[in-house]
Amino acid sequence: MEIRRAEEKDFDRIMEIYSFARDFMKEHGNPNQWGPTHWPPEYLIHQDISQGHSYICIHENKTVGTFFFCAGDDIEPAYLNIEDGKWLDDSAYGVVHRIAGDGSVKGIGKFCLEWAYKQCGHLRIDTHGDNIVMQSLLNKMGFIHCGTIYVEEDNYPRLAYEKI
Repeated sequence: MEIRRAEEKDFDRIMEIYSFARDFMKEHGNPNQWGPTHWPPEYLIHQDISQGHSYICIHENKTVGTFFFCAGDDIEPAYLNIEDGKWLDDSAYGVVHRIAGDGSVKGIGKFCLEWAYKQCGHLRIDTHGDNIVMQSLLNKMGFIHCGTIYVEEDNYPRLAYEKI
């Protein structure tokens, strides 16, 4: 597998992958993370692509996964306020959001997170409390649960994780 920055020509495929991911989450006990809001919205994906923060995962010349990645200082406003814990390190970090695969290849999430970690050596990520699949992956990969954060798109608390 390989990772590359997404381009506008990838937009339709990215949205197909998110549609699959919403169905997958619903089938695996997580209907509220992206389902009710039909997350992520098209305008956000266009914005991610134009800002160079949207990435795709390619396997055998087919786009099989997608995610958002950005690195820097305090790049995620929702991470400024963490409850029931604290971040491990206040240095610059990378953040991964909206990671999704199309179900055709095993290990896409792990591959994408490993790639992102190699870019900066310090990652933060959050997930819905019902997203047992992602929580399991993060725990297996050595991420530490640091507390709870809240995002703008809904009122559900998110479990915040960090790896340094």
